[in-house]
Amino acid sequence: MQQLVSPTIKSCSECPIRHRAVCAKCDRDELELLEDIKYYRSFSAGQTVMWAGDHMDFVASVVSGVATLTQTMEDGRTQMVGLLLPSDFVGRPGRASAAYTVSATTDLMMCCFRRKPFEQMINTTPHIAHRLLEMTLDELDAAREWMLVLGRKTAREKIASLLSIIARRDAVLDGSAPGKALEIELPLTREAMADYLGLTLETVSRQVSALKRDKVITLSGKRSITVPDMDRLLLEAGDDSDGGILS
Repeated sequence: MQQLVSPTIKSCSECPIRHRAVCAKCDRDELELLEDIKYYRSFSAGQTVMWAGDHMDFVASVVSGVATLTQTMEDGRTQMVGLLLPSDFVGRPGRASAAYTVSATTDLMMCCFRRKPFEQMINTTPHIAHRLLEMTLDELDAAREWMLVLGRKTAREKIASLLSIIARRDAVLDGSAPGKALEIELPLTREAMADYLGLTLETVSRQVSALKRDKVITLSGKRSITVPDMDRLLLEAGDDSDGGILS
């Protein structure tokens, strides 16, 4: 497994995901305990972080960049089943092997914790256990909403939903003011978007062009997207201003 030189973050207070990650509720003493079992890994875009079935000696939080979760069927076909965005948690305490293949779609930095000591901390540190439960329930809610996206939304709504998820996460991490135009770097190729959304490449390209034509988004190159009005994008996705589903 090739990896880039690990980045230097001098303290947890400098971490850009500090208040959203699994350690968000930890006090100073608990952070010091985590310091003893953590290390950083960085991967370049296109690298495989782990293969499904690999033994996992760590769990991790995504600090920056985006990764995909994919699963391979018995006949060799693969399906993208999820995205890992900054502050998302990688791995499952109590499970020694990876359930999915994790691949970096952009340059990726992860804050890793040795698995066995982290599992012990869950039992002795309520703040970590409570935050992990919150994140697990949030992930469950997101998975249920994504089932609706894939099963009931139109192609245009699917594209707008994916863009809104990425834009909302970027806005939270960057501290963008409400009402301000959001600039995002799309982490997926249009081919990957088609795979993730269950659409054809031609449909994805057509719907992205339609959103641009209707001034819901503006494009600079293939990956750089500006969202002038987040409420407008959410409306196109069939969601309300809080990200909930419109009835």
